[in-house]
Amino acid sequence: MHIKELTIYSKELEKQVAFYTSTLQLNCIEQSETQASIQIGDSILTIVARENATPYHFAINIPSNKEQEALDWLKQRVEILKDDDIEIHDFAFWNAKAMYFYDEDRNIVEFIARKNLNNPSDHPFDASQLLNISEIGLPTLNIEAKYQQLNALSSITRFSGDFDRFLAMGDDHGLFICVNKNIKDWFPTGDTAHSSGFELRFTNEQKDHHIRFEKDEIIHLG
Repeated sequence: MHIKELTIYSKELEKQVAFYTSTLQLNCIEQSETQASIQIGDSILTIVARENATPYHFAINIPSNKEQEALDWLKQRVEILKDDDIEIHDFAFWNAKAMYFYDEDRNIVEFIARKNLNNPSDHPFDASQLLNISEIGLPTLNIEAKYQQLNALSSITRFSGDFDRFLAMGDDHGLFICVNKNIKDWFPTGDTAHSSGFELRFTNEQKDHHIRFEKDEIIHLG
């Protein structure tokens, strides 16, 4: 699965634009009074103003050999979210290493180096090494129902987990991170996993899809 555009909502649009353009040094490709679009590698992050917005979790792929350089780069800009004293988290069962930080809306943003993609870089780490948005959190009361719906829509399959607590759907390029919001919070902070509304444009098996997630329901838009 390849995420083309993720649209999320924000209580702090102006601060978010400054964070992604100044702190993370990404390009804003479109902006109005109510929304802005940030280029993140092959993906676009669109942020829309909404007074009642709640936080998200999403991830950004980085080259498979750049986790330490990415951490060093981030620590000059943000506070790293730790689990105990761990800054780089080794997800051996995914063959990946990741780190986490907050943006201005307290979204938990993740940089993740996926070894299975075998996409190393010899370029010094900077914003150009942010390759694409590769995960969006989807907290729900019914993981199995969301899996069945997304699988029927786009043939997305299980990547890791089960229907009880946590299920990742998709592949190393792009994943839906479904969690049972009644029993699981977000790693590594323990923040509440809200069913925050979003829109997603993605491709899977060479087909384009457009969905909206709102009030714990998935709506197919095209």
